[in-house]
Amino acid sequence: MNAAALPDAETLLTLARETTGLTDLGEDTWRDGLERLVGALQSEGRLSEIGVQVATGDVLAHLQNRLRIVDWHRQHPEIAREDVVPPIVIVGQGRTGTTILYDILAQDPAHRAPLTWEVDHPIPPPEPETYDTDPRIEQSQMQLDMTELVIPGFKSMHPIGALLAQECVRMTAGDFRSMIYPTQYRVPSYGKWLIYEADMAPAYRWHRRYLQVLQSRHRKARWVLKSPGHVWCLPQLLAEYPNALLVQTHRDPLRIIASIASLLETLRRLASDHTDIAEGGAEFAEYLMEGLDRSVTVRENGSVPADRIVDVQFRDFLADPMRSVRTIYERLDLELTPEAESRMRAFIAANPQGKHGLHQYSFADTGLDAGAWRERARRYQQYFDVASEV
Repeated sequence: MNAAALPDAETLLTLARETTGLTDLGEDTWRDGLERLVGALQSEGRLSEIGVQVATGDVLAHLQNRLRIVDWHRQHPEIAREDVVPPIVIVGQGRTGTTILYDILAQDPAHRAPLTWEVDHPIPPPEPETYDTDPRIEQSQMQLDMTELVIPGFKSMHPIGALLAQECVRMTAGDFRSMIYPTQYRVPSYGKWLIYEADMAPAYRWHRRYLQVLQSRHRKARWVLKSPGHVWCLPQLLAEYPNALLVQTHRDPLRIIASIASLLETLRRLASDHTDIAEGGAEFAEYLMEGLDRSVTVRENGSVPADRIVDVQFRDFLADPMRSVRTIYERLDLELTPEAESRMRAFIAANPQGKHGLHQYSFADTGLDAGAWRERARRYQQYFDVASEV
């Protein structure tokens, strides 16, 4: 079986409707991304036999969730009138400490981070009484365990678990405008469309509808959210959530490129027998720098207000995580209670760096010209005072 065996977009759409018994996918913004993604998977994805099954199941699951969420909104129109409390959103580029910072902030009892199991299976919405025992937790964990079986060592690069906080790209995937797809699959034409052409406003409208469902039966003081995908589209994020509080993590861009290239080569093994660090590095290096440059531009032009965003240097965070957390709370005028701090410290102690093994990678493996990319990174590094790493 090869990539040509992947069903086309209309077949997948028909299958999603048949399996859910639902037809309405809401605002028609998903179609362009779906067709581009499926076309890229067929022509560029180099999908293995297993990869065809993985990609088919992945796209189908996002279509099914979209159908169910739209139907839930139809049955419960009142939830659309409920505001999404101005969230804390971690917007740093990938491989800059965003995941561990996210999981630490999620320990605060006042915070609600969307967990993997509820993002994967949002309908019916989670409820407080069964939030830690819902049978969907086991279902989600079994799926994640299969990932580790197929690509051993992935946990050393990126923690995964049904009860860990999930990224926003898993939600915007339902509008088929999400960096989750070019990260998991070799789909460069889709990636270029997403970064340089796609209107991301509909993805954030869908993101809000997703959160409205998740919070409809289980609310806390505020959401804590995270995704490297936000760094490319901060104006669209703030247009949907104008009062959001942002945290941007920073690291040497060449280390980001090297780490991402290694991650791509490993993650894409789930769907392809032909993965390559250099190819992934060449594909993503310009994407990554484009995102970092955009993060400079929105600061320079004031579209991201300085009083609503906190910068965290990767090295400082690794040296003293709680000091960085306290800085975030102070700058955003939030209360760090003794209970929250105690839970955060316990989580840090239980999850030391390298718990699942150390992620080894080198910029040399990308085959890219370090001098040229150091020059390309100059604007970002100078603006945010980001040191080059040895």
